[in-house]
Amino acid sequence: MGSEHDPVTGSPSPPLVSVTVTYHPDLGMLAQQMGRLPEDCLKVVVDNASPPHVQIAISQLLAKFANTMLHLNRHNAGLAAALNQGVGLAVATRPGASMLLLLDQDSEPAVGSIATLLAAYERLARAGVRVGCVGPELFDPATGMTHGFHVADGWFWRRVLPGPGANEPVCCTNLNGSGTLMSVELFRELGGLDESLFIDHVDTEWSFRVLAHGRLLFGIPAARFIHHIGIGSRRIWLFGWRIWPERAPHRHRFLFRNTVTLMQRSYVPAVWKFWAGIKMLLTLHVVMIVGPQRRAQLLAMVRGALDGIRSKRRHGTPG
Repeated sequence: MGSEHDPVTGSPSPPLVSVTVTYHPDLGMLAQQMGRLPEDCLKVVVDNASPPHVQIAISQLLAKFANTMLHLNRHNAGLAAALNQGVGLAVATRPGASMLLLLDQDSEPAVGSIATLLAAYERLARAGVRVGCVGPELFDPATGMTHGFHVADGWFWRRVLPGPGANEPVCCTNLNGSGTLMSVELFRELGGLDESLFIDHVDTEWSFRVLAHGRLLFGIPAARFIHHIGIGSRRIWLFGWRIWPERAPHRHRFLFRNTVTLMQRSYVPAVWKFWAGIKMLLTLHVVMIVGPQRRAQLLAMVRGALDGIRSKRRHGTPG
């Protein structure tokens, strides 16, 4: 079932549509996000089977903003499927839309960041760059650190951390899903997100598919989003200070399953596979040393890895 607020009339369609997936959202964060999006942007929210009273609250919140549309799933379809649903609704409602912004429920764009992303994309495209997606710099309020941008450098997988005031786009090998801006045409051309992954590494797989399609990814340091991850995060020292997300056991099962699944795909860069394997081992050791629910976490990781080994490559993805 679904509902729509401030429905579209016969007026000209604005170029930008956004899609946000919610599941037990923090309504304050969601309100902040909606308030930072352009007023004429069609803002589609897909709720993945939150309790009825939460869905009512989301509907009431969206009624306060212009150009919003809410779709309510009866069952949790997963992040990728819900985003695909939202994009389908958005482009059907605004067929003239040319740009698409994907958002998590726990991201808050800084003032002007959406306009900065759009301008950066346009500048790159006008310069003849085969730009696929651009994304913001993400700031984690729990640790006071930025996520940086992931770049493959030979056999090294490193984070580029632009300094204060940096404005030059960073050519990336991977972008975080929340805040990813792309053309509607590219999303359609690549067939949307991989629903078989359900949640974790949905953005990773998408990034590698975009690169395999001959397009480039860029981080835009001048665009900043506050971004909350997992059920919490902490600073840990692993050859430098890093943001380490805290996850429930079922999320580690998805993470390990999808990591192993992507390792079996030929279009995924070998450098990512190498470091992803090391990160799996580090995750196992960190959780076993400092994490809660250690037995449940261990079982979830082992089951996830076994699920990934048994997985089959999604039909229609490259190579």
